[in-house]
Amino acid sequence: MAPVEYDIHDERATITMDNPGLRNALTLDAATALTEAIEDIETSDARCVVLEGSEGTFCAGGDIELMLEGLTSDRETEELMDEAAFPINRTVQRVYECSIPTVAKVDGPAYGAGASLAIACDVVLASERAEISFGFRRVGLSVDSGTSYLLPRMVGENTAKDLVYSGDLLDAEEAGDLGLFNRVYPTAEFEQRADEYVENVATGPTVGLKHSKALLQRGLERSFDDVIEAEVDAIATAFETADFDEGVRAFLEQRTPEFEGA
Repeated sequence: MAPVEYDIHDERATITMDNPGLRNALTLDAATALTEAIEDIETSDARCVVLEGSEGTFCAGGDIELMLEGLTSDRETEELMDEAAFPINRTVQRVYECSIPTVAKVDGPAYGAGASLAIACDVVLASERAEISFGFRRVGLSVDSGTSYLLPRMVGENTAKDLVYSGDLLDAEEAGDLGLFNRVYPTAEFEQRADEYVENVATGPTVGLKHSKALLQRGLERSFDDVIEAEVDAIATAFETADFDEGVRAFLEQRTPEFEGA
């Protein structure tokens, strides 16, 4: 069985981390499959990507086999990093840079690299039994998988340091309070509530949302002048879409718009 499965149904692509024997760890095979899935999805008609884990775990961390090989192998550490660590970390970056909206569904543990994978998505939806930890210290490592880029942007530098230094395991309420989880739903209602949220994104004005995503991700790196120019360019593109026409007409007619994603 492949460590990652994906399917596309209507406007939604769903990627499932599916290696319960390793608690859906982000192994090299899983990372390769996840990258390939993202690339396939971006060339499809999907308008939203959902990333989830199987059997009660989102992703419990990185590649333990790689760590063991680093301890026992005669191979150079640099070679191991080039062959495995870099590709795994680049996968998290690839999720972050996916051109269409991404939603993580966390219904269980998200640890280490799995935590980074979750927050690489645009929105994190969690059940009340979800939990998250950036406890790389537990195995004597510094942060990886893009944590030093993603985490401070979400919670601020000092809080990021606190989470990494302590390795604290946060429950869903704590993670929600910090902004790591955007929405926390009762476990019994999680699938329904998450599906409703995803449906709203997947049936939205896709071109407008794609440009909004790109603008927001680069907003902290730009000057205000550059932001205004980029926003005007994006609006000009959106003006040419059928969804903009539909949105304006629906607003004037006081009805719910029916966006087609184009």
